[in-house]
Amino acid sequence: MYKKYVKRFFDIIVSFFTLILLSPIYFVIGITIKIIDNGKIFYTQERTGENGNNFKIYKFKTMCNGCETKLGKFLRNTSLDELPQFYNVLKGDMSIVGPRPWITLYYENFDAYQKRRLETKPGIVGLAQVNGRRKISVFEKIDYDIEYVDNLNFILDIKIILRSLKVIIVKEESENSKDYIKNEIEMLKNSKEKAS
Repeated sequence: MYKKYVKRFFDIIVSFFTLILLSPIYFVIGITIKIIDNGKIFYTQERTGENGNNFKIYKFKTMCNGCETKLGKFLRNTSLDELPQFYNVLKGDMSIVGPRPWITLYYENFDAYQKRRLETKPGIVGLAQVNGRRKISVFEKIDYDIEYVDNLNFILDIKIILRSLKVIIVKEESENSKDYIKNEIEMLKNSKEKAS
């Protein structure tokens, strides 16, 4: 009942009012990016969503020609680059809480168990994020994501939202560097090859 109806209703209400209430922040960030980095404000990328279906995720642009922009590090370390994802939530691509949506190369190297993390919509914040984020392995992240899928409920969502505030406040090196992603995908690939 919660997953099928209440969670989506909650997502629509929260994302709608968040987009309205934070519109001044969106405006300031957008103008600042335009002035300082003199480029596009938003960045889109193909990510894998619920049931393996791909969608375009929205972020404030933090990279240009493979290099971090002047504002990039600040936006990513404070998670402000993630704010446009409330639009993804409103559209129905994502939820407020759920496993983080990863690039398609991850999905291509998942085994049957690991694909279970996609049995629900991806989220802006997730159980793996509040339990170590970059400090845990890709396999531990997947285990946390599947734990979330198996125990999804309103109370758990609220706990993750509250705990995520601490993760956002405590600055941490960006988890989206090319080398970091490459290493995680390589680990998944090697694990899958050993199992086959």
